[in-house]
Amino acid sequence: MRNASGVWVLWLAASLGASAQNSTVPNGDAANGNVLFTKIGCYQCHGYAGQGGRAGARIVPTPLAAQDLIRYVRRPAGEMPAYTEKVASDQDLRDIYAYLKSFPVQKSWKEIPLLTKTKERQ
Repeated sequence: MRNASGVWVLWLAASLGASAQNSTVPNGDAANGNVLFTKIGCYQCHGYAGQGGRAGARIVPTPLAAQDLIRYVRRPAGEMPAYTEKVASDQDLRDIYAYLKSFPVQKSWKEIPLLTKTKERQ
């Protein structure tokens, strides 16, 4: 009985992990997202790597889920213009989301030995 419950717990954990991963980027194509990010003009405000620019905020790493990003692009706050389905479909935005999520997460300066040593000397 103990083995059966252990197997069930492992299966449940694997299932939840897989569904969480799939919900992060639902059917997004990062390569197409890269093309669309440039074609639609996102880079003009947010920079080519989503690090922000003169007019746009940093969007990499994005704290939003894909659906939240789509909602925000349709009805943004602040200076960002709204993008209708004619400009970018929901699938286009899922692809852009996948592109934004494809960037590696940057390390904190505390995780970089050379920077840590420099900070300790001060």
